[in-house]
Order: sequence, then structure tokens, then C-alpha cells
Amino acid sequence: MGGFGALLALTDTDSPLRGPLTLFFLLAAPATAIAVALRGLEPFGRVLASIAGAIVVNMLVAQGMLAVHRWSVRGGVVAVTVISLLVFAPVLVRRLYGRSETLDKVQ
Repeated sequence: MGGFGALLALTDTDSPLRGPLTLFFLLAAPATAIAVALRGLEPFGRVLASIAGAIVVNMLVAQGMLAVHRWSVRGGVVAVTVISLLVFAPVLVRRLYGRSETLDKVQ
């Protein structure tokens, strides 16, 4: 659902669903990336921290874009996507390479 909202925003499609789905993407993408990175926390703490982190990411992107006078919906969606991927990528790499080797050594 969030990916569809990002797609609608990036293609500049006139749809009544564009606004709500884009907003959902802007909150869900960084929240999911942060929640995956905070896997060791209890569920309530992880949800709370990931939602707060998503709001902070969105506010920092908006503030940065406004400060350099380059505000656009597409730019905001792209910036939030890149930041979310940068948060998620090390976790994915650690799970694929580092974690499996340490489990093999322990067993």
C-alpha cells in the first residue's frame, strides 16, 4: 500500500488516493526500517521508537529541503526512501553474512 503511494507520488498521478497513500509511505518506510534495526527491543518499545524515528526522519527531510529551497513531493519521497534504505541495508547485510557465520561457529 505504501509502495503504491510512493509510485503515485513519483509519477504525479491525479488520484484521490495519492495523498493518503503517500503519507502512509512516508511514515511506514522509515518506521519499518527502524523497527527492523531495533530487533532486540520489546515490541512496545520497538513500535514507539520506530514511529518516533519515522517522524524525525520526515521532519529532518522537510527541514533540509526547505532550508535549501528545493521542496518537492517527489524529492521528499526519494529522500525518505534513500534514508530508509540506508538504515535497512546494514541490517540486511549483517543478517545475510555476519549472523549466519556466528551461529555456525556457536553450534
